[in-house]
This record gives sequence, C-alpha cells and structure tokens, in this order.
Amino acid sequence: VQLQASGGGLVQAGGSLRLSCVASGRTFSTYTMGWFRQAPGKEREFVVSISWTGGSTYYADSVKGRFTISRDNAKNTVYPQMNSLKPEDTAVYYCAARYLVDTLLMVTADGMDYWGKGTQVTVSS
Repeated sequence: VQLQASGGGLVQAGGSLRLSCVASGRTFSTYTMGWFRQAPGKEREFVVSISWTGGSTYYADSVKGRFTISRDNAKNTVYPQMNSLKPEDTAVYYCAARYLVDTLLMVTADGMDYWGKGTQVTVSS
C-alpha cells in the first residue's frame, strides 16, 4: 500500500482545509487510517483515526469538535476536514495505515504499517 497525502496549504486562523490521502492497492478497506502531524522542533503527534469501515473514529483532544474525518473505500481515500484552524495547527500532516486495528491503537506513531509523505499546513494569525 502506498499513501499519497495532499490538500495542505496556507490559511488564515478560523479558516478550513480538507486534506486527502489516497491509497494504492486493493486492500484499503482493511486498513484503519490515521493522521499525525509534526511541527518544527516537536515530536510527531496523533490527530485523528478512522476504522476500516468508517464506522468508528477517534480524535485528539486538541482537534475534537473542529476536525472531522471520513473515508470513501470505493475511492481508496480518507478525508480529514479541518475547520476553525488555529496557528497551533501549523505542522506537516502525515497519513498512516495499520491493518485491522481499533482506532484507539492508532494514537502512537509506532506500529504503523504504512506512511505517506507529509503535506504542509500553515495557519496564519
């Protein structure tokens, strides 16, 4: 499985962005998907995850109520919708995949089966 993240950019505080992560391969629907972010000088941190069916999601407290994740298994794509963006959301965002695990187990970066290259999100104040 190869993952390709896109949709990053520059946005003002309070604005919105929708990222995308497209996966290659036929087994996308068997992977729990997650997003992480890494700001300069900081460790990579968990943002959100979604189960392989899309029926379960889990959000970091820092984005709860502002970010919404969905997936379209027919298109092999997962979409985090990011609203009410804050300057502290500025980071490189990475998508990741892990085979058939609970969304809660996606909170640590270790153990992911696949990573995509990041996409930069910059929120200006």
